[in-house]
Amino acid sequence: MELPSVLLYLHGFNSSPNSAKALAMASFLEDNHSDIQFVCPQLACYPMEAWQQIESLLTQYQDRLIGVVGSSLGGFLATRVAQLTGAPAVLVNPAVKPYNLLKDFLGEQTNPYTQQTYCLEEQHIEQLKQLEVSQLSCQQRLWVMLQTADEVLDFNLAVTEYNGATFTIEEGGDHSFQGFEQYCGDILDFLARR
Repeated sequence: MELPSVLLYLHGFNSSPNSAKALAMASFLEDNHSDIQFVCPQLACYPMEAWQQIESLLTQYQDRLIGVVGSSLGGFLATRVAQLTGAPAVLVNPAVKPYNLLKDFLGEQTNPYTQQTYCLEEQHIEQLKQLEVSQLSCQQRLWVMLQTADEVLDFNLAVTEYNGATFTIEEGGDHSFQGFEQYCGDILDFLARR
């Protein structure tokens, strides 16, 4: 087992590096593995721009062992990272087919963390379709963490989508994944290269 030297955390839709899970992961690394670099960008509001940010980071750290954690829409993007790079990834209540979900959010949006306002348009839904992994083959490198009372996403979609991955499915909870902080050590163990 070899721990990653970079942990890339990808936040969800209308979220930020100041989300509770991102802060919990950063705090855990600071206290227990200060040698691991925590990279958590403020992702662009639009899917293709966000993906370009991620690609730039992957290029920047291509000579380092990377582990990825993605929440919600970040889980969707982390799936693509795992598929294209071979990096292990932990997906927390990941968005499956987010282009279906975000159709309900077309129009003006405000990120509650950054207060940035922007307009979600049909072209951005198309961008999400382009970013989807069509034939998933990296399940053995994925750990999918789900809570059944997620009020935003149907956890059953992820159970089907990621068939063959490692799963933790907790009864109750919510979209934020209650109690995430107690998993930080286990997440790091999972991301250690087998």
